[in-house]
Amino acid sequence: MKAVVVTRHGGREVLEVQGVPEPEPAEGELLVEAEAIGVNFRDVYEREGGYGGDPPYVAGAEGAGTVVETGERVAWKAAPGSYAERVVVPEREAVPIPDGVSSELAAAVLLQGATAHYLATSTYPVQPGDDVVVLAAAGGVGRLLTQIVKLRGGRVFAVTSSDEKARLAGEAGADEVLRYDGFAERVRELTGDGATVVYDGVGRTTFDESLDALRPRGFMVLYGAASGQPDPVPIPKIQGKSLYLTRPQLHQYTATREELLERTRDVFEWVRDGKLKVEIGGRYPLEDARRAQEDLASRRTTGKLVLLPRGAS
Repeated sequence: MKAVVVTRHGGREVLEVQGVPEPEPAEGELLVEAEAIGVNFRDVYEREGGYGGDPPYVAGAEGAGTVVETGERVAWKAAPGSYAERVVVPEREAVPIPDGVSSELAAAVLLQGATAHYLATSTYPVQPGDDVVVLAAAGGVGRLLTQIVKLRGGRVFAVTSSDEKARLAGEAGADEVLRYDGFAERVRELTGDGATVVYDGVGRTTFDESLDALRPRGFMVLYGAASGQPDPVPIPKIQGKSLYLTRPQLHQYTATREELLERTRDVFEWVRDGKLKVEIGGRYPLEDARRAQEDLASRRTTGKLVLLPRGAS
């Protein structure tokens, strides 16, 4: 079968389409015919050597397809070797795709949708009337998070870096769209005493201002660090307003099979019912994995990028 192999750490040229043996599932695993594969920054970081295993290995971890033995459609967010025509998926990670949701949409929304779900429903459960700041609001998680916050009755202050990204955040339902420069002061002006919660996936360059944007007893949720990790936080920085600070991770919010199914069921139902809009920003044949990762890393696209083993239409 065809698969995209990371032959060594480096640039996109280390990705090679090769013929490899079909994987064999062990007990507790499923062999799945892949129909759509999610392309994520994690894939780029692993290829570059930021983390992950030693090459050679088949790239990718997210996708959707049909179980060879049963014909059931499933999606997954954590099955190494997903840039391939067939993928071995742990049974615990395989979540059913409901009728009315395509495999493409399932692969495009699962990882980022589950992340947005746990942030808005568990890390800080948004309540009606809450003032919520979403940084990188035009990104994959940001747009889904904005929509889920609105579903829960929150008021979204979206922070973006350009006119085009401001437009995307507005289309996702943001009540106010702000730029990064001085966003904390603007949030305090609009709310009176600051935001209830800030969801910050940027990190070092925004962390201090995110804290400043919060009201007393507000929640600082640092769920990513696209600009690098923030400096260590002196206790007085959060003591002054009795702030809450957390650094959550998805795997700890899908620690049980039941919790994974609950989150993904909500996400897929919202997609099916038109309550959660997912944009697919690019469809690529498996052979074009290099181009897909290059487009993602250069931020030339909006929406989720997917690889299609059977070819892009």
